[in-house]
Amino acid sequence: MNDSNGSAAAPAASVTQLPTPYLLFLGDATEAGYAKTAFGLRDWAPERCIGEWGCDTATVTTGLPRLTPKQALVRGARGLVIGIANTGGVIGASWVPLLVEAVEAGLDIVSGLHVKLASVPQLKAAAERCGRRLIDVRTPPPNIPCGTGEKRSGKRLLTVGTDCALGKKYTALAIARAFKSRGLAADFRATGQTGILISGSGMPMDAVVSDFEAGAAELLSPAAAPGHWDVIEGQGSLFHPAYAAVSMGLLHGSQPDVIVVCHQPGRQSVMGHPDFPLPSLAETIDLNLRIGRRTNPAIRCGGISLNTAHLEPAAARELMAQESARLGIPAADPMRGGAEFERLIDSCLA
Repeated sequence: MNDSNGSAAAPAASVTQLPTPYLLFLGDATEAGYAKTAFGLRDWAPERCIGEWGCDTATVTTGLPRLTPKQALVRGARGLVIGIANTGGVIGASWVPLLVEAVEAGLDIVSGLHVKLASVPQLKAAAERCGRRLIDVRTPPPNIPCGTGEKRSGKRLLTVGTDCALGKKYTALAIARAFKSRGLAADFRATGQTGILISGSGMPMDAVVSDFEAGAAELLSPAAAPGHWDVIEGQGSLFHPAYAAVSMGLLHGSQPDVIVVCHQPGRQSVMGHPDFPLPSLAETIDLNLRIGRRTNPAIRCGGISLNTAHLEPAAARELMAQESARLGIPAADPMRGGAEFERLIDSCLA
């Protein structure tokens, strides 16, 4: 089976027929990095987002209207999406009464957490009582094979990073969009819950058993036409003390021709692990290329993606120029676009 771009359709997890539009649930988040699912949906699927809601202790906001489930339902919402990607993918005890309230108001619940919604007794009982759906998108397809390492046709780009939650998904989405704008056949391949919710399909890589990580990546990005690009969303970091395994399997199974290294300037330590300093960009490029050569000897780095959302435009441009000169490759912020991003795209396609 082929899609319109001539690439083979990957037998990855599908999340069609989701209850949209959404009310985004922010739980008790006090750090924006843990609310990346909510921010991703706001930025890349805004037409599906009605508002936000969360615990009184939450300090993070997407800027969307603050609505109760009943208010959101009146405005057209049909599902509440848990917009948190926390450590361990757990459902906080303080969330449960609010999730039950959403079910009783008439909303289905959609989650990308590791913990399954129906495993919470109060929530399962409320859904059964009210006839509402509990939908888990972080569920891999059955019968994933081990990776083979065999070379596949088509071209692949993988975003990698110095850490988690710093722009790998946004970078991949922006690059896929840029490739298409240049008339190239390209697909964004989602590997996490937010990307799957945005694109409608994908492979939840961090829910795959370790022995099958590379095989899952091969399924996600199958053989394709020679000129077709799969732009694959990266996960974790090879330097992360908890999540390096998923990064390794994704790197081997994706067999990328090009990597783009993502980084947030100013971040000094691994998010949630303050005793672990972030690696340098040069070190990150080197390790990813050395490991990536195992399944694709021709792998190369196309450039650097910098998350400069916290910088003023002039400071961001100056930093991009400095990093590009220092590393000898393009550096850009895909969300800012501009000449820097066009140079990054040129380098990826060179």
